[in-house]
Amino acid sequence: MYTFRELQKASRLDIDGKQIKVAVLGNCATQFFSSAIQGYARRSGLNALVYDADYDQIDAQLLDHDSEVYAFGPDSIVIWLATDRLYEEFLDADIAVRERFAEIYLDRVERYWHLITANCNAKIIQLNFSEINDKALGNYSCKVSSTFTYQIRKLNYLLDEAMASQGAVCPVDLLSVQIELGQNRFYDAPLYYNAKMTMSINALPYIAKAVTDVLLALDGRVRKCVVCDLDNTLWGGVIGDDGLGGIQIGELGQGHAFTNLQRWLKQLKECGIILAVCSKNNEETAKEPFEKHEEMTLRLEDISLFVANWDDKASNIKMIQKSLNIGMDSIIFLDDNPFERNLVRELIPGITVPELPQDPALYIEYLQSQNYFETASFTGTGADRTKQYQAEFERKKLEKTFASIDDYLKSLEMKGTAKPFEAVRFARIAQLTQRSNQFNLRTIRYTENDIARIAGDESYITLYCTLRDRFGDHGLVSAVILKKISETSLFIDTWLMSCRVLKRGMEEFIVNAIVDTAARNGFERISAEYIPTPKNKMVEKIYETMGFTCTASHCYELTVSDYVKKNNFITMED
Repeated sequence: MYTFRELQKASRLDIDGKQIKVAVLGNCATQFFSSAIQGYARRSGLNALVYDADYDQIDAQLLDHDSEVYAFGPDSIVIWLATDRLYEEFLDADIAVRERFAEIYLDRVERYWHLITANCNAKIIQLNFSEINDKALGNYSCKVSSTFTYQIRKLNYLLDEAMASQGAVCPVDLLSVQIELGQNRFYDAPLYYNAKMTMSINALPYIAKAVTDVLLALDGRVRKCVVCDLDNTLWGGVIGDDGLGGIQIGELGQGHAFTNLQRWLKQLKECGIILAVCSKNNEETAKEPFEKHEEMTLRLEDISLFVANWDDKASNIKMIQKSLNIGMDSIIFLDDNPFERNLVRELIPGITVPELPQDPALYIEYLQSQNYFETASFTGTGADRTKQYQAEFERKKLEKTFASIDDYLKSLEMKGTAKPFEAVRFARIAQLTQRSNQFNLRTIRYTENDIARIAGDESYITLYCTLRDRFGDHGLVSAVILKKISETSLFIDTWLMSCRVLKRGMEEFIVNAIVDTAARNGFERISAEYIPTPKNKMVEKIYETMGFTCTASHCYELTVSDYVKKNNFITMED
């Protein structure tokens, strides 16, 4: 972890790339906190500019439409409400207020959210509340509603419940940082009473990391896949030498640590993270524990790609990455062997290779502390991805048996839809805008609230597209947002697509749907823009390929009546 002084220096670094504006609002002194966020973000490759609002000016800044915060034009607003200040309010209140303190304070927080969403398009990053044990009644305080211990825990619960229904709000778990560091490292009483800072200087880097993790996720920098070694990583021992009965797995001894790691990985899979295997082994031997060991938590159906051979792991990981069609910076590789870890780091720039502890009992604690899988959205449908990738592997095997790509595409019996955004789809569409980087023409990020607002705004026309074939359902794979810029013209504000369905004719299918939608609504022209990023070069020429005319650098236009429908092998479903 960086020191605060290192982060202060880093806050002055020059970073390339799109600038992300972040405003920090607090009921305590936040200058050092803001500096730490800017420093940690820039250390992480994020060009963040952080505005620190004046001390305890949240209401003044959010109520005034012309305030400095709104004039700054933030992409995100961080709200930090220090527990120490809440404690003082609580002690000054009468008993009746104390017994409803959590509900009353939550109303205040939700009012802040409403003001932000009403006055700007900033994402809200909300810190939850650290704890103060006022010891009013000792341990019995947990049972009495008029104690601060009871109310602050209730407030954190109510805050979580409220955030669950607010797509524009992203949580930062400040309480977990307090638990990790311990109260003596987290809090500095003299600093609070003298400078109104409610956390120690040494705690600032940990909290700045937590905020930066969310900023990176909002910017689409997320991990999507874990590639795992097997021997001494997912189980103890070597399956080829020790045999099925000799490996360590289950509830006894060291096997318990490996079982818990598998449980954690299975949870990641259920949240949409892709699991793959990369092992130096005979495939039949490597698969045996998944198929036959009764105490294995992970099974073959949990693994999207299973690669076991005697090739070097760097080459196999490149093959896995190509098959999944995701960026290397989206992949984490777990291996107990330092030689294999160093080899992969040297040969594959961008991949994340954690330096696992020597003791397997520390694996899961270490991995959880790194927070590799921060996300800004969750749809609850991520478990389907494993089946989708397994089906894709079968498609690729079938492709090799055909003489031409057209014959192969015809054989897939593909069916697609193109429909206006629906409420049931808002979460998935928002997730696509936040996580799609390669096939994303303008890389604009939207929250679920943003998508709901756009869907209900008559100045926009929206489309989401799905695809299925005889191997399975790809689900929602593309989103298009068309903005009405005049009575006769549309602008493609957003066009993004999952790379899983590239080169199937889906690009042509979508452009056909865009032009058909424009024609049916009486529009004569469609304009578009490509905004280059380090990751989306693959779509640099897509508009020209689809028949648009380049009118300026990265700007394009299409006359609807001149459009020639693009051929593809996807049947439109009602």
